[in-house]
Amino acid sequence: MNGIVIVDKPAGWTSQDVTARLRRVFNTRRIGHGGTLDPMATGVLPVFVGRATRGVEFFEHAEKTYEAVLRLGITTDTEDTTGTVLEEKEVNLSQADLLAILPQFRGKIQQIPPMYSALKVNGQKLCDLARKGREIQRQPREIEIFRLECLEFTGDTARLVVRCSKGTYIRTLCKDIGAALGCGGCMASLRRIQAGEYTIEESIPLQQLLETPEPEKYLRPVDSMFRSHPAVTLTENQEKRCRNGNSFSVKMADGTYRAYGKNGEFLMLAQVKDGIMATIKSFWEV
Repeated sequence: MNGIVIVDKPAGWTSQDVTARLRRVFNTRRIGHGGTLDPMATGVLPVFVGRATRGVEFFEHAEKTYEAVLRLGITTDTEDTTGTVLEEKEVNLSQADLLAILPQFRGKIQQIPPMYSALKVNGQKLCDLARKGREIQRQPREIEIFRLECLEFTGDTARLVVRCSKGTYIRTLCKDIGAALGCGGCMASLRRIQAGEYTIEESIPLQQLLETPEPEKYLRPVDSMFRSHPAVTLTENQEKRCRNGNSFSVKMADGTYRAYGKNGEFLMLAQVKDGIMATIKSFWEV
């Protein structure tokens, strides 16, 4: 089986747990996921099956959208409510106070990765060091917040929607917003509602996948992840050159395209520049 299944990950599962279980469901070892979600997080987790795993690398830079609950007045070691409370403060803020500081977190900003993360420093995972009670200096990284809005405010909690770049830690964002407000904060819940092209409305609850006798019916074709790019059907000669890994001349505008064979098979993600089409990644069946 080949394709992409959009899983609605439940709380309590790691992304690796999901892929390990789906290896048995789809009876294949060739499975990868498109973006790690913490165990407490839920929502969109694209899982790539079979030859579709060739598309995983394109999800490394996919934008993600989340709904998160920020709990004000509490600071924890994990930056979310699963951790040990380090400090508690009284919260005397209005929604206007929150809205006033959100602009400083939009656009390109610097973010220090949390200790409780899978990032490696000198070959060691930060989370492993944190569990041993160690904290080391981490270098800030540039991320980009494309959208940050408050959907609901209830005094000591705020429900936020965040659209962001790769590498963004939403719990760190919650912690930093709380610090900017002077009362501290941490993440109380997180749900990913979009990853790349895929939305929560398209996702399948994991339990439904585990119980179905026909899991293949939920597989989407690999070209669905590139649906924002225009499609083009190659001529017989162009298809031959494509399959041989050669570039060729086209009368098309510069840009990225989905290229198909005469029989409708998705052949490649292609780049056109100065009238020449070249392969970015091939996807045809060998």
